[in-house]
Amino acid sequence: MSMLTLYYKPTCAYSQRVLGEAESMGISFNLKDISSDPHLAEELVVQGGKQLVPFLIDTEKGVKLYESEVIVAHLHEHYETAAEGRIFGGLRVHQSDEICDTCQ
Repeated sequence: MSMLTLYYKPTCAYSQRVLGEAESMGISFNLKDISSDPHLAEELVVQGGKQLVPFLIDTEKGVKLYESEVIVAHLHEHYETAAEGRIFGGLRVHQSDEICDTCQ
């Protein structure tokens, strides 16, 4: 299992985009809210060189990424699973004949 750490701010739209995409893919992170702890903000600068969120550290792939678009593309490329459905054009596509509450 990979170790994904995401530095973020709950009020940041770009952070929310990454969190939403990850949730739709069933991906979880070790979350670090830099707005709630000044030490985490300092840690972010040490890890990435600047205080900018979202910032992803993927220890399994050996990468550190800024920019929500880049992070989301990385997640889709390396962590998208077929277990709960496929993502097509940003939407989940079911692989069964059942209809979920969201799709009704």
